[in-house]
Amino acid sequence: MTLATILVIAAVLALVVVLRVTFSRGLQVSTDRSLAAQLQPIDVAAFRNLVDPAEDAYLLRRLPSAEFRTVQRQRLLATAVYVKTANRNAAILIRMGQDALASSDARTAEAAQQLLDNAILLRRNASLAILKIYVARAWPDASLASIPVVQRYEQLNGSAMLLGRLQNPAVPVRIATAR
Repeated sequence: MTLATILVIAAVLALVVVLRVTFSRGLQVSTDRSLAAQLQPIDVAAFRNLVDPAEDAYLLRRLPSAEFRTVQRQRLLATAVYVKTANRNAAILIRMGQDALASSDARTAEAAQQLLDNAILLRRNASLAILKIYVARAWPDASLASIPVVQRYEQLNGSAMLLGRLQNPAVPVRIATAR
């Protein structure tokens, strides 16, 4: 029993280390291009559909158990891609917000602070969501709660658009696509 506990703890720690290395290397932002050009828009409607509990319940009712687990694992992989992209966009927006905080315009500085707050909270939620996604891949019947990431991303989108309009109205900042 003790050996099993030690192995489980070691596996969890290894997962945390792998995720940390993945995020630290994958989220580094190069300075060769402008920050806004590095943003990768996300289809929020598709993202929301992937994490919708009603959609999971529908698939569970309609598909045989083995097929549901296979489909759910694929959906979880797609969700992980969306969450990683949202996390990367948040990292870029944090840099943009930090640059804009030095603005002499009070409205721009306030919008930058709002963007920073939303981006930092999104990064925290995304890290937790990634961990939940990988656990859910092991047990696809378990419920996935990545909805806070989608909601926070939509708030971040509004903050990014506001700051973008205040800084340069001619060049829109988009981190979400419209259908």
